[in-house]
Amino acid sequence: MCLMNMFLHNIGEIDGDSLVSPNDALIAASPVNVDYVLANPPFGKKSSMSFTNEDGEQETDGLTYNRQDFWATTTNKQLNFVQHIRSMLKTTGKAAVVVPDNVLFEGGAGETIRRKLLENTTLHTILRLPTGIFYAQGVKANILFFDNRPASPDAWTKEVWFYDYRTNIHHTLKKKPMRYEHLADFIKCYNPHNPSKRVEAWHPENNPDGRWRKYDYEELVARDKTSLDIFWLKDKSLTDLDNLPEPDDLAEEIIENLEAGLNSFREVLSGLSKA
Repeated sequence: MCLMNMFLHNIGEIDGDSLVSPNDALIAASPVNVDYVLANPPFGKKSSMSFTNEDGEQETDGLTYNRQDFWATTTNKQLNFVQHIRSMLKTTGKAAVVVPDNVLFEGGAGETIRRKLLENTTLHTILRLPTGIFYAQGVKANILFFDNRPASPDAWTKEVWFYDYRTNIHHTLKKKPMRYEHLADFIKCYNPHNPSKRVEAWHPENNPDGRWRKYDYEELVARDKTSLDIFWLKDKSLTDLDNLPEPDDLAEEIIENLEAGLNSFREVLSGLSKA
């Protein structure tokens, strides 16, 4: 399916070398280093493999990747992909990676990886997106933008810019899908042609509803677990009862949240059954 999709977009040749590898990308370091990585890694928190036990029954077991080029060992697939993508960049390479919220706040290996990302790369931008854009319904996504750097005794990241395109934003896959024009303000704030000239849209007095705000490195590492799960805008749906979304939009959002909760409970149950 992946190869056919590429052919339909005029990428690669039918009778040429395959541009897609069926191997586990996380099993070993990339054989090449690249300038850019734009990635939406596979959805799912845990890495696992299926096997047949002595009784002939199918079982799954968590996969832990022990790689020398990884900052931390974990079964969290998303955290492993962040490490893998960073490792395959040239020292001047750039990446934009879609990740779910748990990558921003999970403790243990998550905290270690966030600290290393701040220290060893320039993690300059985080775009916070509403639910259902990249992942399953009810799962909130973010895009991490970072530039790889050579080894240094000092942290490369000096400040991280956040754009909150989540609070008071509602999209649906059918009636109100997110389109390119919805991100026009983010692109303007991002200022790709001159990022050193970025200007905050948020101000505590003049514009408390500004969606574009920066946090210094010292502020971030001082947060509990070096959490990058940051919000500052007020949810107007909790106070503005006269301007609630349409009933069908509310019902769809409730269903999304219930489905996300059920999926989380299934993951917990699956973990308990293996214990």
